[in-house]
Amino acid sequence: MNAITEPTDSSDLPELRIEGAVATIRLRRPAQANRLSADDLERLAALIAEVDARPEVLVLLLRGSGKYFCSGYDIGSIGAERKVDFEGVVDALEMARAVTVAVLHGGVYGGATDLALACDFRVGATGIDMFMPAARLGLHYYRSGLERYVSRLGLDNAKLLFLTARKIDALEMKRIGYLTQLAEPERLEEEVSALVRDCASMAPIALTGMKHHLNRIARGTLDPQALDASIRSAYLSEDLREGQSAWAQKRAAKFQGK
Repeated sequence: MNAITEPTDSSDLPELRIEGAVATIRLRRPAQANRLSADDLERLAALIAEVDARPEVLVLLLRGSGKYFCSGYDIGSIGAERKVDFEGVVDALEMARAVTVAVLHGGVYGGATDLALACDFRVGATGIDMFMPAARLGLHYYRSGLERYVSRLGLDNAKLLFLTARKIDALEMKRIGYLTQLAEPERLEEEVSALVRDCASMAPIALTGMKHHLNRIARGTLDPQALDASIRSAYLSEDLREGQSAWAQKRAAKFQGK
């Protein structure tokens, strides 16, 4: 069943749309380069939790509106009291049940660089750029963000981005592994659609299980017993039998997530 979750109090809060196995969260402050406020963080946390509670959703897209993807958290609000912290929202996105894809059609700045990095895939268009100005602002970044940069981009690249606040272009973003895919702007949606189609066609138990444990391995927090349980769940599933049958019959599998 398709669903649209509309903001309850402001039309510029992030919006969630669900169409079958694919959910999309869209940031909606284009006039401010999709800058995030405390209200946005609270909303994002709720939307991620809503997607986690929908087992039929296998892929979650994160998009921005207007020219930019996102310019991070409102600098003027740093230090102010808020119900949901930035680190918690990004960590929730990283550990979301569905496979996550950041669609980077425009610039990615500040905390938004970590928001996108928390996604499983980052598909970007040529012409975009990114930078992390924390040191320029006098801000010491939070632990999980530093760990994400190091584990996903390597120590040298993490140091270059954090300690110099240099802006890098799309080609450099791809070279250091920040972008998993790079496409010309007119082909961005085609690349995203192909990635979504591939992920959404996989067996749900194996797909979400491996996504979860791969992230745990990268963080050094793997739970061997939980991994064994996931492996056994997939081995005993009806989906494995269907996958075997489809492979033998040279047809597309019809997985049920059971």
